[in-house]
Amino acid sequence: MFYHDKKLQFTVRVEKPNPLFARMLQQAIGGIEGEIRVCLQYLFQAWGARGPAKYRDMLLETGTEEISHIEMLCTAVAMNLDTASNELKDQIARDNPLVGAAMGGMDVRHILSSGMAAMATDANGVPFNGSWVVGSGNLAADMYANVMAESTGRLLATRLWELTDDPGMKDMLSFLIARDTMHQNQWLAVLEDLGGVQNVHPIPNSFPQTQEKQEFSYTFVSTNIADGASQQGQRWSSGTSIDGKGQFIFEKAQPYGEEPVLNPPKPEGHAQVEQMEGSMGIGGKISEFISEVGKKL
Repeated sequence: MFYHDKKLQFTVRVEKPNPLFARMLQQAIGGIEGEIRVCLQYLFQAWGARGPAKYRDMLLETGTEEISHIEMLCTAVAMNLDTASNELKDQIARDNPLVGAAMGGMDVRHILSSGMAAMATDANGVPFNGSWVVGSGNLAADMYANVMAESTGRLLATRLWELTDDPGMKDMLSFLIARDTMHQNQWLAVLEDLGGVQNVHPIPNSFPQTQEKQEFSYTFVSTNIADGASQQGQRWSSGTSIDGKGQFIFEKAQPYGEEPVLNPPKPEGHAQVEQMEGSMGIGGKISEFISEVGKKL
């Protein structure tokens, strides 16, 4: 079950409402770097968690906290739109050329669709995409996905902080940036709790490396046909591997397989005659082939 408190997790105030900044804040709500993404990511990871309960409990708590961040941002969007409503509607009625140059950067759907409120979209009005949510069932893999999500989220929040001169918005964003700092460290702490890099990797550590082609396990393959020298002797191409289970080596890319040869097209797929002839490689057989197709039809 979930419970809510009517009070915000942190104060949201806007001194200088800005409809354009409201649109920018949408990215932090429904964008790929946004709070809906991390909220659902942590909750789905928790709901599918198997293993020690402490990890599931932690994910549930953090996913639930992220709901409060969505609430804060939605409140901030509404407050930035507060003084815009009638004024902007009058402007549209007055001049209308290309809807006032797209409302001076404002998302017109804040008027047309949401009644001056936030939406589950990004800054371009694109709806949130559930395929961004990562929940693999592998705790270590999910933690890396979470670190990435919090890193790009913090990056977005710092950019938004730079784009506003409103003290209230800077204050709110400073709080969200701080929480992103914590959550990055939190997920890294889980990886440490799992035994650190050498125990966690390669992911999944449950698959025996004896079953992989180990001669390729720690080879940096240079595909630069002109010059791969810049990659020789680098940390990722020489010395002990990060997981401590092999030695990095450098190798120029080379083919280990042969040129692929595919079977002729299936008759029911209705490729062109020339494709069938080319695939068979015997021009004299094509009429016989077509005849056989006719019999089947």
